[in-house]
Amino acid sequence: MTRSASQASVLNSEAESLSEPARADPPVASTDENIDSLDRSLHAAIAQLTGGLSPATLALAFADWYLHLLAAPGKRASLADKAARAGIQIGQASIPSRAALQPWNLIKPEEADHRFAGADWQLPPFNLIAQSFLLSQQWWHSATTDVRGLVRSNAAIADFTLRQWLDAIAPTNFAWSNPEVLRKTFETGGANFVFGLQNWIEDMQSVVSGRKPASEQFVVGKDVGVSPGKVVYRNELIELIQYTPTTSTVRPEPVLIVPAWIMKYYILDLSPESSLVRFLVANGFTVFMISWKNPTASDRDLRLDHYRKLGVVAAIDFINTAMPSRRIHAVGYCLGGTLLSIAAASLSRDRRDCLRSVTLLAAQTDFTEAGELTLFINESQVSFLEDLMWKRGILDSSQMAGAFQMLRSNDLIWSRVVRHYLLGERSPPSEIMSWAADATRMPYRMQSDYLRQLFMNNDLAEGRYLADGKPIALSELRMPMFVVATLHDHIAPWKSTFKIHFLANADVTYVLANGGHNAGIVAPPAEAGHSYQVTTTAAAAPYVGPDEWIKLAPSHEGSWWNEWVGFLVAQSGAPVVPPQFGKDGKWLDDAPGHYVLQS
Repeated sequence: MTRSASQASVLNSEAESLSEPARADPPVASTDENIDSLDRSLHAAIAQLTGGLSPATLALAFADWYLHLLAAPGKRASLADKAARAGIQIGQASIPSRAALQPWNLIKPEEADHRFAGADWQLPPFNLIAQSFLLSQQWWHSATTDVRGLVRSNAAIADFTLRQWLDAIAPTNFAWSNPEVLRKTFETGGANFVFGLQNWIEDMQSVVSGRKPASEQFVVGKDVGVSPGKVVYRNELIELIQYTPTTSTVRPEPVLIVPAWIMKYYILDLSPESSLVRFLVANGFTVFMISWKNPTASDRDLRLDHYRKLGVVAAIDFINTAMPSRRIHAVGYCLGGTLLSIAAASLSRDRRDCLRSVTLLAAQTDFTEAGELTLFINESQVSFLEDLMWKRGILDSSQMAGAFQMLRSNDLIWSRVVRHYLLGERSPPSEIMSWAADATRMPYRMQSDYLRQLFMNNDLAEGRYLADGKPIALSELRMPMFVVATLHDHIAPWKSTFKIHFLANADVTYVLANGGHNAGIVAPPAEAGHSYQVTTTAAAAPYVGPDEWIKLAPSHEGSWWNEWVGFLVAQSGAPVVPPQFGKDGKWLDDAPGHYVLQS
């Protein structure tokens, strides 16, 4: 079915109300404008070579570190002593009679470091090579920490950058120092390098053509994102999907899911066995999902507030009209959760009864401890990125994906290089990895708003963020909340998400699940290995800090999904007959719609 002319008129008027006032361009640009354009063009050209990383940020961080280290003779003496001791230990361990006795007797890899997990790394001389590398890594970490007077952020940048270089030259990344590669070479007569070259050529062809590698090609609508439903609403930024019920009755309160717009929505609707959408529908809920448009350069002036109004608020308005008098269980994942928090706090001023509960999945509302992503979020770096986006109109998806890969370079970059090109193997097909390769672009204005207002200034948590021209406070969140964090989250660290306890004025059920940012959220009950801790804290209860909470919170085996369904049922009314699709049974397209297919 097609959208009516009246709907189109409404959408156009919404866009006009959100757009900035039109300004007539002067016939000739002023001198200041020309100078500004010249500077921005130069920065954008440099950014092409640096991947969007500001050279000034790195230079200032390392200059700060180096100068303070020069002024710290005691620290330098301590580092020299550590280096000498490590050298003596390595020398003693190199004696043949000792080298084969006690693997990892000098230093062990960290629990999350799986590079040296193979049995062959227990053997000499490879165990000694690995320990030498780990001791060097430990020494460089010591060199960038606890330097008196060094700015903490600059110390973190120096430590992170040096770690990236060390990860690149790790002995696992070279054929002659990796026993697993050597064993594979002997077993195959060198065929692994032939297969590795073929894999490299295939990957380069995929990069040039813009297609995903064959090992990552899960097709949306065929392999993933297959839950049946209809697109019931569309505007210039979102499609709203309503999923087909599979139970004879449903809870009267619908569930609205707001995914992050940095990626495609189907992380929450992967294969049927891993689909959170299918799980909710099977448990008797009417589920709506926002599917974001993939912006182009023509969308450069879309702001964060457009995403709030044309995204979350537009979806809530449609559901309220299609299902009147039914309050909504609103769910936000990652950036979608942050945006939902903004929208919910804004709506609480005038429409307090439109939401029944709010669920946040790996979503931050305070950005003062937002993990390693904040390392390069300073005035120099943000201005540099703004100039790159000013030139292009967007932040390209490859740059966003690269930034996230750097946070886990061992797992997401170097381990794949070794497997694909040195061992000549292919990683097993993964629906999550396929989804991760399906990133979206970021509009210039929106990304600038996000980095400056949320990351740099922390306006949301500190009551300065403006919605409809008025500051909002997260203390306006008074509906029951279900907040999920993951233990090994590099993007939204759990201690950062824990701050919702003193930001919101709500009863908070807080869940800490095992796993990472994606795998900890996609936790189907039938899949083994899941566990979580959970407590419910009343709004008026005394505050308990995260370090104490993790010691006291009860642990449970299994998926947190079941815990969440119990929460939603407790906040819902008695089952009713499933509602019709959209308004008066009218819909636009079959799920998954058009926007998710945009490349």
